[in-house]
Amino acid sequence: MDIVVISIGGSILVPDDHDTSYITELAGMLAKISKHVKLFVVVGGGRISRYYIKLGRELGADESYLDDVGIEVTRLNARMMITALGKLAYHTPAMNFDEAITASRNHDIVVMGGTHPGHTTDAVSAMLGERVGATRLINATSVDGVYTEDPKKNPDAERLPVVSFDELIRICLKVEGGAGPNVVFDPLGAKIISRAGIETRIVHGRDLVQLEKAILGQDFHGTIVSAAGAAEREG
Repeated sequence: MDIVVISIGGSILVPDDHDTSYITELAGMLAKISKHVKLFVVVGGGRISRYYIKLGRELGADESYLDDVGIEVTRLNARMMITALGKLAYHTPAMNFDEAITASRNHDIVVMGGTHPGHTTDAVSAMLGERVGATRLINATSVDGVYTEDPKKNPDAERLPVVSFDELIRICLKVEGGAGPNVVFDPLGAKIISRAGIETRIVHGRDLVQLEKAILGQDFHGTIVSAAGAAEREG
């Protein structure tokens, strides 16, 4: 059975005030495919996390403390996902990788949030993927793949169906750091999937049809990050 780690951005899971239907549909899809793949889900903090980080920064909190604030929000979001999944999921957000691995022995799905200050959801997903020997990592985000430029700012930006690990790292490094970054993938996470050689699929998290295909390893609309990268794209 394939092992799949899914990174779900908080802004995908809870973008507005009323998102019960999406979370319910997402949980239903994950429950269905958990019969075919072993699932680990890492949930981000999204707009709620960014709100508290911004507020804390204005109040004078340092970046390490703000990371802790963001982690707490990711775990709240993880609890909502666990609630929707019901008995299939480990009953509480795993606090670290060892707990996630242990919990996976008796549960079809393990959900967790952040783990350590300075590590984004993508980095946590990549580290978890390396630890569990993931077949692939799925990044469910707010864009439908990796683009040559930010598609929200430049409508002429080109979506890249395949990129190499090195290409992804270069794209990610263009974005400034600090707590609560909003980028298609985190630079640290990109370096980890590169060293581990984990195929990573970037897909719009609100498109459940494409998300399911990406998780199952089928053809999908998005971007595949692999060792081949540009060579595969050009060939």
